Amino acid sequence: MKKTEVIVITYGTFDLFHVGHVRLLKRLRELGDKLYVGISTDNFNKRKGKESFFSYDERYEILNACRYVDFVFPESNWEQKVEDVEKYEVDIFAMGDDWEGKFDFLKDKCQVLYLPRTENISTTEIKKELSSLANENLVLVENTLHRALDVIKSLSKA
Repeated sequence: MKKTEVIVITYGTFDLFHVGHVRLLKRLRELGDKLYVGISTDNFNKRKGKESFFSYDERYEILNACRYVDFVFPESNWEQKVEDVEKYEVDIFAMGDDWEGKFDFLKDKCQVLYLPRTENISTTEIKKELSSLANENLVLVENTLHRALDVIKSLSKA
């Protein structure tokens, strides 16, 4: 049976979900019929020296509620990308252009693309700005983010 759907795959932490994430996922989804997203697990992030504000389960729920995403799965290590491309019969592997050249080893298995990032927004910059807030303001921001997650949960159940 001949495959008819074009499958696009990407990976990331997707912490503090923002408009840059939405725009990237939209562009990725426009490249094919299905978009698969690997989200870095909390343990994998620790090994990379990163810590997320939201847990893996929360980030999974947020990405799973995004209309541009068809399938969400855990990313547990760097090496799984080759296996995932084969297992999911991926046609296009795409990442932000800050990863330019890092995944070219996949070119013999699928098309590899590096898309420009949304200018003037990044999770790293958001975290820097948040860290400069006074503790009382930070608690307010944290509560607001968790309330937003509750809204996303209630919408995805509706």
